[in-house]
Amino acid sequence: MKDLKKIEELLKIIKESNNIVFFGGAGTSTESGINDFRGKNGIYNQKYKGYNPEEILHIDFFLSHQKTFNEFLKEKMNFKNFKPNKGHYALTELEKMGKLKAIITQNIDSLHQKANSKNVLELHGTIAYFQCLSCGKIEDEYFSCDCGGIVRPPVTLYGESLNEEVVEKTIDYISKAETLIIAGTSLIVYPAAYYIKYFKGKHLIIINATETSYDLKAELVIRDNFGDVFDYIIKHIK
Repeated sequence: MKDLKKIEELLKIIKESNNIVFFGGAGTSTESGINDFRGKNGIYNQKYKGYNPEEILHIDFFLSHQKTFNEFLKEKMNFKNFKPNKGHYALTELEKMGKLKAIITQNIDSLHQKANSKNVLELHGTIAYFQCLSCGKIEDEYFSCDCGGIVRPPVTLYGESLNEEVVEKTIDYISKAETLIIAGTSLIVYPAAYYIKYFKGKHLIIINATETSYDLKAELVIRDNFGDVFDYIIKHIK
């Protein structure tokens, strides 16, 4: 553990806090084996059938090239066999204790739900299942619906707005939180990172490998792995 002294400080804050909100990004899933989108080996650095991934993940591309879109998801963004890491499970324990009120995630892999966390707000939706937009039928994988409707995962694509209900809940939880813990995100993806400005609470904590725009405003900045930090917390909190 690189920042044990700071992690001990975080442990003290968590012990004394009963209204914690967690805001996470891609770095919380890399320890489960899922590559960061924009990292060295990330999905965005590899073309697919001549297309840039960010082009494929645009609503216009989906509407005009649904076959290629679905093939891309199946080949490059299939997260079904990935499992939660010790950080995900630690957050579930904090939720059970009544300390953690909400997990807000920019990820679309649903690993927090796999770890049995209950109150998870997915800012960018999920690709954990596909749904027919006409009749509402849901399946784990892509299917051609009998009703003839368009089938897609409930993920927010480029060119689409975030889910308003999720955004409202995100702002509400952050604005009322006593402690906000941000982990695994450099806070460069907007509008998601914009919501941090609503925090008016007591403790702002950053856990990230690289610098973020909020480092100078944070009470603690920990340059360590999300999983290691929270595994230590959960083992020493009682």
